[in-house]
Amino acid sequence: QVELVQSGGGLVQPGGSLRLSCVASGLRVNEHDMGWYRQAPGMQRELIASISSGGVVYVADLVKGRFSMSRDDPENSVYLQMNSLIPEDTAVYYCSADYWRIYWGQGTQVTVSS
Repeated sequence: QVELVQSGGGLVQPGGSLRLSCVASGLRVNEHDMGWYRQAPGMQRELIASISSGGVVYVADLVKGRFSMSRDDPENSVYLQMNSLIPEDTAVYYCSADYWRIYWGQGTQVTVSS
C-alpha cells in the first residue's frame, strides 16, 4: 500500500523560508516520478516541482529561483525547499507519486502573511 506522509509548512512572514518533507512507503522514491503541487482557494491544483526517477528536477517558472526540490534515497523522502516566500505562495501543498496512478500526500497548509 502506497502512503505519502507530509510534514513541515505553517505560517511564515514574507521573505521567509520553509521546508516541506514527504516520506513514502510502499514504493521507492528513486524508482518513480515524484512531485509537489499546490492548490490555493478557488484555484486548480498546479504543479510546482517534480523529480524523475532518473533524478531530473523540474521547477515551474512561477517559483523558479525561489523553490527547489530534492530527494533522499536512503530516507525514501522528497523535499521542497521554499525561499523568499510571498503571500501568493499561500496554498495547500501536496506531495505526489506516479505509480500506476497518482498518489497524494495528505496536504500541508502554507500561509505567507505578516
